[in-house]
Amino acid sequence: MSATDFNRDLGLETFLTDGGAESRKRLLMIVNPYASTVSDRLRNLVVSALRGVYEVDAVDTERRDHATELCREAAQEGYDAVVAFGGDGTVNEAANGLVGTSTPLTCLPGGRANVYCRMLGIPNEVVAATEHLLSLANNWNPRPVDLGKVGERHFLFSAGVGLDANVVERVDAHPKLKSRLGQYYYAWVASATYWRRYLIHPPRMSTSLGVDGVTVLVQNAVPYTYFGNRSVQMAAGAALDSGDLAGLVLKRTNPFDIPTVALRALSTHMQMSGHRQVHEFTAQKSLQIRSLDERELPIQVDGDYIGSALECDFSVVPGGLTIVA
Repeated sequence: MSATDFNRDLGLETFLTDGGAESRKRLLMIVNPYASTVSDRLRNLVVSALRGVYEVDAVDTERRDHATELCREAAQEGYDAVVAFGGDGTVNEAANGLVGTSTPLTCLPGGRANVYCRMLGIPNEVVAATEHLLSLANNWNPRPVDLGKVGERHFLFSAGVGLDANVVERVDAHPKLKSRLGQYYYAWVASATYWRRYLIHPPRMSTSLGVDGVTVLVQNAVPYTYFGNRSVQMAAGAALDSGDLAGLVLKRTNPFDIPTVALRALSTHMQMSGHRQVHEFTAQKSLQIRSLDERELPIQVDGDYIGSALECDFSVVPGGLTIVA
């Protein structure tokens, strides 16, 4: 696709004619060049299109947590918004740099799942998402949303301790396979991790809910994630403006239980709360988790592995982030 075709597909001429460029807002676009669907050519086409309506500076991330550093600088320099162009990990890093500031965050889909983009109503295809962002120039309405927090790390929609974090850790270790195979690689790694680490003597943890288990999932909103175009429903009750957290405790990983847990997660009819090995919780302002066997517990936020610890504390930050979408 040429730049002319890209702009024509966006209807850029209409935006310019309708006055979208009269009051040009200043955006910093942070690009993860290693994200699954991002390329130099696509990056340049998007920047070119956005510059028809906005003043745009574009910066590529160079290392882990670089997006966080760039966003802190963007807030200090007075940008009207930051655009995170990458997967959910890039958006998470950007949010951690903007938390507590008035600088809004928005995003363009550059990963496989793009959960937060979809959650905000941003199309999961880059041309449509760019068109959506262009349309915001004439309908600029930033609003506050909640963030979850574990330790010092904030998360946008979900976090986990246990099996799902181990899966993310192994997937992140093989970025080329992650990019090439997407959700099917996650499924294969999940199966392999379960049989290797959770079938016999899995790590156990206690919670401040009075329920012990082998995995805890915490949500700041729904869904938990996506498998292709299908939403994965784990817990209900939390929303981006609800001021609390929801989630579940998986009490054991018996081979008879795991298949039915997976079935309920992908089902449009069965609820996870009906499973006998699942303890669902809602309306929590905080949650404490501790290892019961001195094994460090793996932790993930928004699909990124962030390390392990013997204990971790979850909380919610009401209105901690400003978004525009």
